[in-house]
Amino acid sequence: MDQAAPAADRPWLFRTYAGHSSAAASNALFKANLARGQTGLSVAFDLPTQTGYDSDHALAAGEVGRVGVPICSLADLEPLFEGIPLAAMNTSMTINATAPWLLALYIVAAERQGTARAALAGTVQNDLLKEYLSRGTYMLPPEPSLKLTCDVIAFAAAEMPKWNPINVCSYHLQEAGAMPVQELAFTLANAIAVLDALRAGGQVAPEALAEVVGRISFFLNAGVRFVTEMCKMRAFAELWDEITCERYGVADPKLRRFRYGVQVNSLGLTEQQPENNVYRILLSTLAVVLSKSARARAVQLPAWNEALGLPRPWDQQWSLRLQQVLALETDLLEFEDLFDGSPVIAAQVAALKEEARGELARIEALGGALVAVDVGYMKQQLVESGAARLAAVASAAQKVVGVNCYCDSEPAALAAEGGYLAIDPGAEAEQIARLQAHRAGRDAAAAAAALDALRAAAREGRNVMEPSIACARAGVTTGEWGQ
Repeated sequence: MDQAAPAADRPWLFRTYAGHSSAAASNALFKANLARGQTGLSVAFDLPTQTGYDSDHALAAGEVGRVGVPICSLADLEPLFEGIPLAAMNTSMTINATAPWLLALYIVAAERQGTARAALAGTVQNDLLKEYLSRGTYMLPPEPSLKLTCDVIAFAAAEMPKWNPINVCSYHLQEAGAMPVQELAFTLANAIAVLDALRAGGQVAPEALAEVVGRISFFLNAGVRFVTEMCKMRAFAELWDEITCERYGVADPKLRRFRYGVQVNSLGLTEQQPENNVYRILLSTLAVVLSKSARARAVQLPAWNEALGLPRPWDQQWSLRLQQVLALETDLLEFEDLFDGSPVIAAQVAALKEEARGELARIEALGGALVAVDVGYMKQQLVESGAARLAAVASAAQKVVGVNCYCDSEPAALAAEGGYLAIDPGAEAEQIARLQAHRAGRDAAAAAAALDALRAAAREGRNVMEPSIACARAGVTTGEWGQ
């Protein structure tokens, strides 16, 4: 008699990282991707929005809508999700310095759709410590930044049970040069700093800390060395279980579960012979889906042409189809973990964990991640690792096909006519005009009163989320909130 087929694991969330030009253009892209089978949204914001500037600020010139969607107020966020029921959507927002503000806008946009904040599902990245180590899109020094991070987590723990209030993020650490051990140690050290601050800050009751730990999520990166990367994911899961049990006394193994989403490595994509990036993306994806015990619960893939420019809708569709083929056509989800019991995998995971524990001990001896960021220790380690990686590629010690070996190539048919999306040159002026019309049409007194209440909350050390939500309702802008 044939054995019964094993129960299939549910597929991960299928996402693409998207947003550009304007709320209306991004909304059209979201709807097209959802119609093609995407099961969650991942919003890219432009640099002014990420750093707390309005689109008409002098420092925003030339950056409006370039690498993401510009959001200056509720007048932008509502059109971004027009026709998309937020009650049924899982939305990830890659936002850090202005995370409290974008979450406040999202809450009010949902209210206007008739959806209560408690029903919303999704994530704000909200990891400011890694911004000092990699990207630099911060507004405030590390200590007040950590306070804002904790405000969002404490608020979501009390008000938004389905929301992940932080994605502790190693993605940009790898892009900045981190080796696997540094990714493990620095990311976990940042998570420890956040949980220690929450425990000491009084916003979360001691008996509620375990539930908060259960809402912490991570956003990771996986490169093309997929065996090492898969072992890194297993090491993350085992170390997080260890830390949350021993340091924070979390008894429920479900609350100690390492929950993560991933975008596979964009830094490894090449401008030369860009068609080869399709294989790189696939191999990197295998690192985060092959091992069931450390499988990502949400995956967003870059497009093959991201080294050239913004992907077109078809390019994003191609990356989405890769996920769908893996999850729906193969038998990957029908089996238990393929690597349990492998001595090779066990040895590699054990070695990564041992080295990561040593690095964590060094950071702890400095006074924790907040101090290690302040004194430049972690940044210096990333700079050295990044420089070594660049030198290895330049010398061809690290092979990159089409870049430092096998460089002869036929013309790339996929890259004809530029091979990427060109931004509408009039998009910035149109966004500025919309912003100025919004300011002119709002109740100026209500906006000023809401900002006064926000200032008072910040000065007094209170949680800024409810005053930020009031600002969103009053038509306050991103730049006003940031200032």
